Amino acid sequence: DTACNLASLNLLQFRDADGRFDVEAFEHAVKLWTIVLEISVLMAQFPSREIAERSYKFRTLGLGFANIGGLLMSCGLGYDSREARSLTGAISAIMTGVCYATSAQMAKELGPFAGFEENREHMLRVMRNHARAAHGLNGGYEQVSVYPVPLDAASCPQPDLVDHARASWDLAVSMGERYGYRNAQTTVIAPTGTIGLVMDCDTTGIEPDFALVKFKKLAGGGYFKIINRAVPQALRTLGYSDKAIEAIVDYAVGLGTLANAPGVNHERLMERGFTPDKINVIEKALATAFDIRFAFNKWQLGEDFCTEVLGLDADAMDDLDFDMLAALGFTKQEIEAANLHVCGAMTLEGAPGLKDEHLPVFDCANPCGRIGKRYLSVESHIRMMAAAQPFISGAISKTINMPNNASVEDCKESYLLSWKLALKANALYRDGSKLSQPLNSQLLDDDIEDDEEESAVETLVAQPAQERARIVAERSAMQLAERVVASEKTRDRLPDRRKGYTQKALVGGHKVYLRTGEYDDGKIGEIFIDMHKEGAAFRSLMNNFAIAVSLGLQYGVPLEEYVEAFTFTRFEPAGLVQGNDRIKNATSILDYI
Repeated sequence: DTACNLASLNLLQFRDADGRFDVEAFEHAVKLWTIVLEISVLMAQFPSREIAERSYKFRTLGLGFANIGGLLMSCGLGYDSREARSLTGAISAIMTGVCYATSAQMAKELGPFAGFEENREHMLRVMRNHARAAHGLNGGYEQVSVYPVPLDAASCPQPDLVDHARASWDLAVSMGERYGYRNAQTTVIAPTGTIGLVMDCDTTGIEPDFALVKFKKLAGGGYFKIINRAVPQALRTLGYSDKAIEAIVDYAVGLGTLANAPGVNHERLMERGFTPDKINVIEKALATAFDIRFAFNKWQLGEDFCTEVLGLDADAMDDLDFDMLAALGFTKQEIEAANLHVCGAMTLEGAPGLKDEHLPVFDCANPCGRIGKRYLSVESHIRMMAAAQPFISGAISKTINMPNNASVEDCKESYLLSWKLALKANALYRDGSKLSQPLNSQLLDDDIEDDEEESAVETLVAQPAQERARIVAERSAMQLAERVVASEKTRDRLPDRRKGYTQKALVGGHKVYLRTGEYDDGKIGEIFIDMHKEGAAFRSLMNNFAIAVSLGLQYGVPLEEYVEAFTFTRFEPAGLVQGNDRIKNATSILDYI
């Protein structure tokens, strides 16, 4: 029951121009930060008196690393490879070995932590077991029933790291036997989700990359796409020429222009009546488009041009499902080919000139782009954690995402493998598995009996998708209304003819129309939400959520209550917002609304 301050090192910063991991600089940084964290023990604030006392008594530290995924890719190593796991294990061993050696040096000058003497025998036994793993031993561990995964020296792409790992642990054990340790714990691997952004990491903690193409926001608004910087480095490491790298990167990111594009290009647009000025308008819109179809609309081109020059039907263009390119006679295959040229594949699968044997180097936690199929297996995550765990004095914070179709048996096998490989912690998350939680807390009556809850959930889940969506939306919003409005409150209906406004925007690349209805005094009394090309269940959910909120507003629920309840809700679609001058990013459609 202790706490520790965290610090993480960006591993990619220790890769020199020759592709070698600068182990001397890394060891120096580890020593420095061990001392800094030791000093911070006296500066920290803790959540309770008990935790504060134990943290002072055991002086626990939390040094770790981030961006191992970026380092491995830059080195041309697939995350799911023996070489990658060996390199990760060696770096982890060096980090913790140097930490404890430094801790022993501080103990020589300042004395060991207060609880060392009563735990001396046990702690030294743990240190010896760490050292055995660093020496690659498969047996001889003291009082361990499940053996850890030892350092795979034969697979390490940089042999001197193995030598440094073993030397650091030999020093840590010998000095600890003489002087004890200043700190009971020195290392953990934290998620680094926030600090990783500040450190300019491509990947967080021990995680692999999640996407090969990322979006950078511009200070003046908008964004631009960039390839993960580890990708060009990896391609150079693998021996590709600058010209080949440029072609591969262009395939992933896209060229951002219809000039010379297959299927849909400047020449074919001019054949259909587009003028150079209108083509320039389209080109500007393509710079921030996720899909070229988003750039072709009457708001960009002007309704008069669309009807009089292009010959498009005005009523048809008002349809949310209207596809201007299809209406102009372009086939689906032509549009997709142009899309790939302009917006990029967002994956390296199918990239020109990329060898199949190099694809594993660029595998991510999830399939990349719309056409990507490859992604890392659950087992690959577990085995990477197991390679580092024998050399981390704490645990590894990492969530392993499983697909929605993962079975109970799949989860069982994942936990069993984690236990067999001596992991200290493992968190599995199956996509969509939290559905029962909002069902229990938001959709069921507050006074429902515990023994009736499971039956009620099963009844709800058995409903068709659209009916479930309606119940979810209405129940969640109306429970909020019930908390705020007195039961005798009457409904204040809107006038038959009322004012309002329509706001169109793109949230994470998905088109959203938000419409309002207002009372004569300008107060909002209803909202309508229309989604462009969403599935029936999701559109039904949004429509019924809007109805439920509208009913609450008409019964007197303050708009601020809804804002407080639904701001920062997180689910897809989410991300960059286009078309709204004040909102640039949203964590979900409800957050945007």
